[in-house]
Parts: sequence; structure tokens; C-alpha cells
Amino acid sequence: MTAPISVVPYDREWPRLFDAERIALEEMLESWLDGGVHHIGSTAVPGLAAKPLVDMIAGVRDFEDAQAAYEPLLDTGWEHTPQPPRHRPPLLEAGVGLHLTEPGSDLWVERLTFRDALRGDPDLAAEYQALKLALAHRYPEDVSAYTAGKRDFVVGVLAPAGVELGRR
Repeated sequence: MTAPISVVPYDREWPRLFDAERIALEEMLESWLDGGVHHIGSTAVPGLAAKPLVDMIAGVRDFEDAQAAYEPLLDTGWEHTPQPPRHRPPLLEAGVGLHLTEPGSDLWVERLTFRDALRGDPDLAAEYQALKLALAHRYPEDVSAYTAGKRDFVVGVLAPAGVELGRR
């Protein structure tokens, strides 16, 4: 049994947590990094309620070469959770999730485009928040249903930018 889905009010500590993790990751991943480390997901949108997991995406020059980055990450407390990318990030640390991918990959473009759209349109962000709260109430222990319930909204946000969801 998984923990109940919890969507909580925006926490002003999320950007600070991201900044601290970004600095540590930039140092740890220096030899693989290309494109930087970015705050993504709902915690990256000021004022937006979210599941309390600060999601990040790090661009790496070559994804296969970057597999070597897992060892130092695991040594410092990260946990590898190989699951479908729509469910949980592949690396987790207390309250933080990390995706490693090449800049320009579908995942990279999807996540940054969606984040930027929500940051740029408060009404869109409010609509997304209402959807997330309703889904968390309807599917409190079903992550798959919660995630699937957001899909059409995400597709609609990405479409005007010419981005298709899930072309991996």
C-alpha cells in the first residue's frame, strides 16, 4: 500500500530547498552536466499547491555516460527508483526527486514547457491546482489514476507550444 496522495498549499521553502540541492548537484554532477539543473513540477510554480516533492531535472551530455553519476548520488543518500517516468522520479532523496536526461529530450522539453506555461499564466495555474486537488480527493491512494487524470490537461497546455506528451 502506498502513502495517500497529499496536495498541500505552496511552501515558500520549496525554492530554497531546490537552490540548496542544485548547488550540491552541480558540484557532484559537474563532469556529466550539460544544460544545468532546473526546478520542475508544481513546486516550481509560485503559489501552486503541490505534492510536497521538489522535482528537478538535470541535463547531462550523454545519458549512457551519466549512468556513472548514480554511484556518487547513491553514496550521498539518493535512492534509485526505476519506475515509469510519469509516476515517480528515478532518483529520490528526502523531499526531492531528480530526473537525469539529455537537454532537448522529450522529457526535458515537456517538463520545462509545462512549468513555464504555468508560471506565465496564473489562471492556468489555478485551473491546474483545482484539478490536482479534485483528483487527490477522488483517488487518495491511486497514483496511477491521479496521474492519468492530469494527462488531458497537460496535453492541452503543451499543444500550443507544439509539444506532444509521452513521445519517448
